Amino acid sequence: MNIKNIKQAGGGYFMADDNEHEAGRIVYDYSGHDKFIITHTEVVPEWEGRGIGKQLVMACVNFARENNLKIIPMCSFAREVFIRTPEIRDVLYS
Repeated sequence: MNIKNIKQAGGGYFMADDNEHEAGRIVYDYSGHDKFIITHTEVVPEWEGRGIGKQLVMACVNFARENNLKIIPMCSFAREVFIRTPEIRDVLYS
């Protein structure tokens, strides 16, 4: 599974693909210069249950760590991953 960061004005999205088809994406918007908001996570139905959503959240976490950013998880799925995964809370905006 490949995960790519597609940057757009004011934000972007991470897309998971299997070299042929999109399996899922997580959308983010910047909020100032030091944080971004995860607004939506979506996994294509045939890829559900394979951990794609969590891989997308982890891509956001890695991006935040590499760029000294914090994350606001407005998306309910992303928020739940932060609740269940204490070791990634270092990038959680408080």
